[in-house]
Amino acid sequence: MSHPPPVSLNLNIRGLGISATLEIQQRCAELRRQGREVFNFGLGQSPFPVPQSVVEALRRHADKKAYLPVHGLPELREAVAECHRSRDGVDIRPDCVLVGPGSKELMFLLQLVFYGEILIRTPCWVSYLPQAQIIGRRVSRLHTTFDDHWKVRPEALLRAIELVHDDDRPRILVLNYPDNPTGLAYSADELRELAEVAQRFGVIVLSDEIYGPLHHRNAHVSIARYYPEGTIISSGLSKWCGAGGWRLGTFAFPPDLRWLMDALAAAASETYTSVSAPIQYAAIRAFEDGPDILAYLRDARRVLAAVGEASYAILSEAGLRLHPPQGAFYLFLDFSPFAERLAARGIRNSATLCEHLLEQIGVAVLPGSAFVRPRSELTCRLAYVDFDGAAVLKAAAAQPDGPLDAAFAAQHCPNVIEGCRRIAAWVGRL
Repeated sequence: MSHPPPVSLNLNIRGLGISATLEIQQRCAELRRQGREVFNFGLGQSPFPVPQSVVEALRRHADKKAYLPVHGLPELREAVAECHRSRDGVDIRPDCVLVGPGSKELMFLLQLVFYGEILIRTPCWVSYLPQAQIIGRRVSRLHTTFDDHWKVRPEALLRAIELVHDDDRPRILVLNYPDNPTGLAYSADELRELAEVAQRFGVIVLSDEIYGPLHHRNAHVSIARYYPEGTIISSGLSKWCGAGGWRLGTFAFPPDLRWLMDALAAAASETYTSVSAPIQYAAIRAFEDGPDILAYLRDARRVLAAVGEASYAILSEAGLRLHPPQGAFYLFLDFSPFAERLAARGIRNSATLCEHLLEQIGVAVLPGSAFVRPRSELTCRLAYVDFDGAAVLKAAAAQPDGPLDAAFAAQHCPNVIEGCRRIAAWVGRL
């Protein structure tokens, strides 16, 4: 079968490859099939199982086969609204919740229906920029630095807005925290300052809080507390509930942006129609925050904190530049202290760096360039999730008091610790 020539492709799609996170997963699987030892720190997928009560709810509702409302199952929208009220202290109305097949699809539809400029900070999640490029949206990149903990500062946001001398230009600021790829979070004061700038210029904030429940100290704060009328909260089941493959995401809108939610729903009605009925029914159980869900989240946070801190200690002692993680399951590594020695080996960009790490020591990480950092910058993202989440949760539950330590991480998450030690040894041999 012949393939159409590339010229037949939409200009916005040409040159676009498979998402870096999915591509590295495929490559790791292939290497393991070949018998290679691989420490898979590439794909940011939760290692933990879906809570058993949620799985049971899916079984009970497997017979649900009717198309549900495009906005989502009313009982689920109520559960999501109540979850945001109890977890985040934000007053969300059930009729302002939209349910979609993953927050990723909802983000795409938002950029599709909103005709405006997209503001993203770098480093950022791998799909924000490609989605904007596919649709053809104007994107302004807010570059951050290691010394600023890779965070958008209010003065940088103000400069990006004032640069075009158009205070009324429609804009969406995409803000993710705890953050992929850095594992860092914003404080309440930092969010308040960003909210003041966004509010002043009428910038809509898409607050991607998919990792909020995985803040290691359970101290997540939503920017919607300080800018409720202009913030859309994005969440879902993929990260805190371990159900990435279930494909269920949620957007919570303020009443002032109800017009925007209805536009997304209109587009959804002509594309995916509605989310799988059994999964929506099961998701109610996840968002209800029963005792088992709260215990699950408590232990998941304790495990991730212990593994993240142990990994940070190994890598920082080796001389890499990185910040201790505050949430999610990521570290953003900066190899610049070894730039001269790396260049002597022909390693002058992040893609080549990651290729060497995979081929020489079997450690799979993603280059900083995949997260919209300059190609020549020697950074990469490490997702410390290569462990048996079910077994580790069980071990954590057997130690219910206080934080877990590095010894726990070494015993129960040996692949992560060994992979970090191999990186440390590798840079030590440069």
